Amino acid sequence: MSALPPPDTIEGRVAWIFGDDFDIDLVIGVENIKHYDPDVLRSVCMRHYDPAFADEVRPGDVVVGGRNFGYGHPHYPPMVALRNLGIAAVVAESFSPGFWRGETYNGMPLLTVPGITRAVRRWDRVSIDWRRPAVRLARQDAELTGEPLSERVVKVIEAGGSLNLLLAEHRRARATG
Repeated sequence: MSALPPPDTIEGRVAWIFGDDFDIDLVIGVENIKHYDPDVLRSVCMRHYDPAFADEVRPGDVVVGGRNFGYGHPHYPPMVALRNLGIAAVVAESFSPGFWRGETYNGMPLLTVPGITRAVRRWDRVSIDWRRPAVRLARQDAELTGEPLSERVVKVIEAGGSLNLLLAEHRRARATG
């Protein structure tokens, strides 16, 4: 599932803060990992943590995670559910490699920012420059800087996902070849 490219600066709020080693499947419940229907995913998204979550999230909001965020099997429906609700990025202390590959492929900005879980509270306003990567924290009037993204990852995100990037590269190669 390819996505539209994100804006250069993502403006939103911290919709949720997950702890270390969070299994991404728990966002929708393991029993729902085979669903792709947006209505089903909306109805189950975060219901075990906050039944009002789906109604409170707005486009541009982000989720924050601890170390090894996305741990577990890299199933896509949990992030499909979060994207469908408007989640625009994930900022974490670190990511599970399988989750990172899968969501980067889908064009989701994933930023590794040490100290993020201690620096924010739920519903804090944030401004994210995902290319730098930097997270501006409105409440503290401070900024945290994360680990730089590779040039290729930036291109994937700018294209709205790996499939979009590969198709564009293929078109260019055919046009010049």
